[in-house]
This record gives sequence, structure tokens and C-alpha cells, in this order.
Amino acid sequence: MSAMKNKTSVFFTIILWGCCNTFLSAGINPGNQKNIRKAARIHARALTIDSHNDTPMWFTDTSYNFAEDHRGKRPRNRVDIPGMEAGGLDGAFFAVFAGQGDRNEKGNAKAFEQAVQTFKAIDRNLKLHDDKISMARCAGDARSIEKENKRAIYIGLENGYPIGNKLGNVELFYKLGALYITLCHTRNNDICDSSTDSTEHNGISKFGESVVAEMNRLGMMVDVSHISDKAFYDAIRLSKTPVIASHSCARALCNNPRNLDDAMLRALAENGGVIQMCILSSYVKTPDPNPRRDSAQAALRLKYNGFRDLTEEEMNKARKEWYAIDDIYPQKLATVSDVADHIDHIVKTAGIRHVGIGTDFDGGGGVEGCADASQLGNITLELVKRGYSARQIRLIWSKNLLRVMRETEKYARKNADRGNEKTT
Repeated sequence: MSAMKNKTSVFFTIILWGCCNTFLSAGINPGNQKNIRKAARIHARALTIDSHNDTPMWFTDTSYNFAEDHRGKRPRNRVDIPGMEAGGLDGAFFAVFAGQGDRNEKGNAKAFEQAVQTFKAIDRNLKLHDDKISMARCAGDARSIEKENKRAIYIGLENGYPIGNKLGNVELFYKLGALYITLCHTRNNDICDSSTDSTEHNGISKFGESVVAEMNRLGMMVDVSHISDKAFYDAIRLSKTPVIASHSCARALCNNPRNLDDAMLRALAENGGVIQMCILSSYVKTPDPNPRRDSAQAALRLKYNGFRDLTEEEMNKARKEWYAIDDIYPQKLATVSDVADHIDHIVKTAGIRHVGIGTDFDGGGGVEGCADASQLGNITLELVKRGYSARQIRLIWSKNLLRVMRETEKYARKNADRGNEKTT
């Protein structure tokens, strides 16, 4: 059986059973079998890539098995091999994440080591499950790996903090597999200001300018999610290639500084870049007040020092306690329909060629109707119901992102060729 036929048969089973139940609970008539079958065909034939998840954070837990189906289990893991297969997900960018800590020699060294260990953990899992997943290093690899009936694993570095103040670390992380760098996270670093911190560099720092130039030279995509508005415009000005927002939403629909406003969306389109729609509920829809949940989370942050300077054992314990709070004080989640509202707005504002999907699964991502990788077909179903064509859905699921990747790769090759000419 070919990879395409296998994907089609699996996905027909999932979407005809899972989607009907999902949309019935949402009050939507599941009797429209024509749309369901159409969505199943489109999803099966599309090359589907999620540009951001934090699943590697589970890899440090020695009891975790990426080949195990974690649906219905606690604590809940959102992405695993069975879920990717069930949801027709062909590839995903796994984040090497480092939370922001002290910006000194000791803090930088610890972040660097944490990042290296996460790269190694991803590599271990690639070797453990090489019959199911393969490392992807360029835009063309996803389709090649899909034809082998495997899932493509790309890598992105979330937070440039592990670079410290050593420009050479950019190339080191590239050689380890990182194809994009999210310039910062929730706090400022030596590269740029964060969207959720105070102004320090007034955008991208001088060192950050060198980082962006080095990323361009190597062929790494510049990721503007999490960075301040001023840093966003600096990135567009500085980068010689289109930028990406690997997991962000539209600020017009959810007024969160993590999201992009309409002027930013238009600037991203002019740059040729792409915003990958995040499905972390609080970025999709402003959450209802939940003081007990907020207090419990605040107490946990205090207990674990803001999740900084933890051992692997402590981090695994903190993660499980965090997910336990989700069970005790569940958040009223945004829905797949709300996600599609953002996609509609982005398409209207920036154009169909500038939007994709970046779930942020295992980093907080998940909405009603799309709680894990196995339910990603529900996004396709909702887009079909709204009149999106198969071509448009293929653009959203991977073609837009892959276009940026190819342009980034092309620039790096040309840059290398020019360098070679100068030395001959």
C-alpha cells in the first residue's frame, strides 16, 4: 500500500468517526457527509506540516515513549507517533526550548547545555523510532519522507537565549538541525526585546543584528513569534529573506501582545513571510476569568522558582503538577471555529499565501475540537465548510511555509556561491 493510500484510509476512519462526534458536541450538524468526505480527501492529499510544538520537553522524561498513544491518559501529551498518524500530520517542527534565565556567563552556559541536551534527546528518539520518523533538513525532505510512509521531524530553536553572546553558536545549532530560531521568548534576551517584557534594546540589539545576518547566511528562518512589535519591524528590515511567525494569531481578534496586529500582518505579507496560526486557546480567544486556576498556577510558579534552574527530575515533576491544575480547574477553551476565524482574518488582511498552522501543542496549544495531533483534520473540515478550496488548504497546511524555507535556502546557497567566487 502506498503512503498516500495508507494516509487516506487512516484519515477517512478518523474524520468520519472523530469529526462527527466533535462537531456534534459543538452543536454543528454532523449529517453533512459531503463536506466530511471532501475534507478527508483534501487532508489526505495535502502535505501537512505543523511549524511549532514543544513535544521534546517530554523527551527528558525517561518513562516517556514517543511511539505510545497518549490520548486519554494523564498527564496528557499532545503529539506522539500514533497521534500524528491518526491525524494525518506528515511533519512537524520540534522546538528546542530554553526558558529565559539569568543573562550572565553561568546562565548562558546552562541554557546552552540545556539546548544541546534537547537536541540529543530528539536524536535519540529519531534513532529509536527510525521506522516511523526521519530527520528533515530542507524544504524538500518532507515530501520525500512522506513517500516513505514516515513522519518528518524538523527542528527549531525557541528562544535565542542559548546563543548567549557567542555568534558562533548560531552555526553550531544549525549543524545540530535547527532550521529556525525564535529570537526570544517571554523575557528579553541579548538579541531582542520580548512582546511580554519591558523595552530594553528598543527592538533588536546590535548583537541581534549579527544573529539575523548569520541566520540568513546559513539558511535559517527568522522567527518573530514572541518578539516585541519594534523587534518585529526590525527583523523584517534586517532579514534578507522572508520571516515567519511560527506560532502566533491575529491581535484584532484576540488582543494579546503575542499576536500580530493588522499593520504587522500587512508588513509580513509585503516581506513575503508567513504567520503560522497558533491554537493556544488564550491567544485565540481572551479567556474567561478563572481566579482559582490563576492562583494555583501562580503558586506553582513560585514553588518552582518560575521554572528556572530546575533539574530534569524537578522539571518533569513540575510539568505533571501543571497539567494536574488543568484537570482540577479546566479552562473554557476556544474552538476550531474560533481558530478558523483567525485564519479568515489573516487571509483577508495578508492574503492566502501568508498563513499556515503552528499549533504550540505540548506548549499550551489545544482548543475544543483539536486537542491533539490526532484531531488536526478538524481544522481542514472547518475550512472546507467555509468554502476554502483544496488548493488554498494545501497552501495553509504547508506550501506557504515551504516557500519561505526554499527562499531562505536559496539565499544561503547564493551567498555561499558568492563567497566561493571570492576565494578562487
